[in-house]
Amino acid sequence: MSFALAAHFHCATGECPRWHSDEQRLYWTDIPAGKLYYYEPDTGKSSCCYEDRPVGGFTIQADGSLLLFRDRGNVVSFRHGKIERTILEGIPGLETTRFNDVIADPEGRVFAGTMSFGGVNNGQLLRFEPDGSYVQVSEGHGTPNGMGFSPDLSKFYFTDSRLRRIYSFDFERLNGAINNQQTWQEIAASSVKDVGRSDGMTVAYDGCIWSARIEAGLVVRYSPLGETLERFELGTPQVTSVAFGGRDLNELYVTSAGGTPEAQESDRAGALFKIAVPHRGREEFRSRIALA
Repeated sequence: MSFALAAHFHCATGECPRWHSDEQRLYWTDIPAGKLYYYEPDTGKSSCCYEDRPVGGFTIQADGSLLLFRDRGNVVSFRHGKIERTILEGIPGLETTRFNDVIADPEGRVFAGTMSFGGVNNGQLLRFEPDGSYVQVSEGHGTPNGMGFSPDLSKFYFTDSRLRRIYSFDFERLNGAINNQQTWQEIAASSVKDVGRSDGMTVAYDGCIWSARIEAGLVVRYSPLGETLERFELGTPQVTSVAFGGRDLNELYVTSAGGTPEAQESDRAGALFKIAVPHRGREEFRSRIALA
């Protein structure tokens, strides 16, 4: 399978790739730089469209705007290069932290992870309702990261990169509840050099889980039972997240970290990659926060 550099802005922490089917664009963030980029596969054009506070994750809203989850519990809607309005000014207790990875569910709710700092596993997983209210649904996490739903919507997957785990929960579509937490995968510390830490992820049309493996420079395709089916080496160690895109959702986009302004163009760290794969993804669900 072939892969290529789609865009290269030497991102310090490229993250959260998300395909926007209305615009035929792939959006992604450079979190510490406070930047949001886009790439258009039809034209080859890529550019920075936002530069402001750090964006730890974002969803695409039902109306086509982007919902940016930023630092200090701040949430805003963004469209055509401008912030439209503030959905949530901040969350008490998150004044010194930020969101890290988010995903919408089939009813337009949003699950959002919050980082922990200082070596204490006090990261949280929050669920936002369409009216903008939120509730904590899981706690005690290190670095909340990639999330996804099984095709039949019975399972919710949630990654904790610091603890080197991917969890599965039973998911209730009616009310958004997640229950019966199970460790779907756990990587031993001694194995990180070979298989990396689980970072961003996506669930394909066939239910297989594609996981970015930071520190090992890999994307790994797993069966729903956790069997390793394929491994893709990207040539840079800090592989951070994955998303399907393209008109047929058969292009895998991969973000990476470790880029610096002084880096040579041949250095792949921080680049956005595109891999042609004989598999098809699913378009992520759209959020409906504060649209009523």
